[in-house]
Amino acid sequence: MVLPVLALLLAIALWSIAVAAAQLRCIDAARDGARAVARGESDAVATEVARAAAPDGAQVAVRHDGDRVVVVVTARVGVGSGPLAAIPAPTVSTTATTVAETARAP
Repeated sequence: MVLPVLALLLAIALWSIAVAAAQLRCIDAARDGARAVARGESDAVATEVARAAAPDGAQVAVRHDGDRVVVVVTARVGVGSGPLAAIPAPTVSTTATTVAETARAP
């Protein structure tokens, strides 16, 4: 009786770690994308930079809000198996905002 409960708790713990890891990868990806745009890279390059750091299948959006650059990375974490399949797959998302560098006259 105890062994199945321990196995379920282990599966839940591993699933939780996977969700946390995906969230951290989204944070890094959004920061990388925002940094790229702030350095003067195009939105397309920044999107590719963010996608490279993001979890597989993540969506990346880059938008400009005045002199600020906003990068949003959203990823859906895989569904569990066995009894965990009943738990809906969470979506993790993060936003990074930075001010775009502008050329200054000497």
